[in-house]
Amino acid sequence: MAEKEGFLEKARRFQRKIEERNARIGKGKYGRVLKMARKPTEEEYSRTVKITGLGILLIGLVGFIIYMIREMVAPWILHFFGH
Repeated sequence: MAEKEGFLEKARRFQRKIEERNARIGKGKYGRVLKMARKPTEEEYSRTVKITGLGILLIGLVGFIIYMIREMVAPWILHFFGH
């Protein structure tokens, strides 16, 4: 029986810790940001997705161009210098 009470006391302490942490939300460093935050509108979300996708495509394109230069141009340069 004493073991069960120990478990219950641990559970109560854990629950209190969670409740205290939740009570502090909005009062710390980021509280003002959290209070100002809101769910984006459908238009804002759509625009963000499009811009992010465009950025990913651009970075991929730059990487592909670098790869193609390495595969096609580098052997010519090595051959030119006699390697």
